Parts: sequence; structure tokens; C-alpha cells
Amino acid sequence: MNTKLFVEAFVTLLVIVDPPGMVPIFLGLTGAMAPRERNRAGWQAVALAGGVIVVFAVGGQQILRYLGIDLPALQGAGGLLLVLVALELLTGKQGDPDPEATTNVALVPLGTPLLAGPGAIVATMLFVRRAHGVADYLAIAVAILLALMIVWVVLRFSGLVVKILRPSGIEVLTRIAGLLLAAIAVQLIAESVEAFVTGFLHSPH
Repeated sequence: MNTKLFVEAFVTLLVIVDPPGMVPIFLGLTGAMAPRERNRAGWQAVALAGGVIVVFAVGGQQILRYLGIDLPALQGAGGLLLVLVALELLTGKQGDPDPEATTNVALVPLGTPLLAGPGAIVATMLFVRRAHGVADYLAIAVAILLALMIVWVVLRFSGLVVKILRPSGIEVLTRIAGLLLAAIAVQLIAESVEAFVTGFLHSPH
């Protein structure tokens, strides 16, 4: 296995998915759920994120080329999606948790675009482009798996925070999570617009 590539890919993905930073957002979205439902949402989100990252690692370039989508467009779409979720968290209009809501939260926004967002997708695609053999592909695969396992462990034990904070603390955390999500969304949209403008200015007229 290519150890150097593994370390680079693992550290990059871990920084992008940011497990500690995911905790307030995860609890903001799932704080009102029963522990069992929260745990299920955690592993569903990680499983989906893994699936999305692997799909884009294997055929990301071909998918985007076939659909005629640029990476900044993907980034902007992720940002707009997070804006909607952030507004729900900030206004408290999430509704009562049920099994269907658990699955929805696990898939969007937790699985994607938070865990498997434009950053993780682009980083993985770039690492795959650098790979030249089985050892390189194995290094990338192990890096993705290990990063997602760490995320799952962090989310799995985030329930301890719920016990400490109580319902009133979760309410405050939900608002903070909404603010963080809104900031992430604005950043994604700003970077998307910047990339489009830069591309337009450098394109031949």
C-alpha cells in the first residue's frame, strides 16, 4: 500500500468532513430523537456518504462530463440545500421526529452534502487521478473507510452530549447548528460564484 498517499488522503478527508464540527449540527438535527433513532441516523448518514464518495471516486469525471455539470455548480447546489436546512433549524420548524424523518435527515443534509460534500468529492477525485496502481487505489480506499469510521464513532457517542445538555441545551445547540450550517452554505455558494466568475474571466471571448 502507498503509505504516503494513504496519509495524505486520510488527513485531507478527515479535515474536510470535520468530525468534531459535525457534532453540534448532528445533534441539532437529531437531538429530539430517541437514542436508537439517532444512532440509526448516524450510521445511515455515514453509509450514504461512503457510497457517494465511492461512486464519484470511480466515475465522478464521467458523470459530471455526461451531465455537463461543472464542479462549482455542484458546490452551489450543495450550498442552496444547506440554506434550506439552516432556515429550518433557526426557525425551529422541523416537526416531530418519526422513522421517515430520521431517514430524511440521515440522507439530506447529513449524508450529503455535509459528509459527502463538494470538498470530499473533489478531493477524492483528485487523489484517484493521481493513483497509478493497485497499491495507490488500496491506499485511497482504506483512507476513505478509516475517515468515515472515525466520523461514525464520533456521531455514535454524541448521545452523551445530549444527556449532559438536556432539552433546553439541545434547543440552544439547534440554533447554533443552524447558524453554522448557514455559514457553511454561504461559503459554498460564495466559492461557487467565485469559481464561475474566474472561469468566465479566463475563458476565450
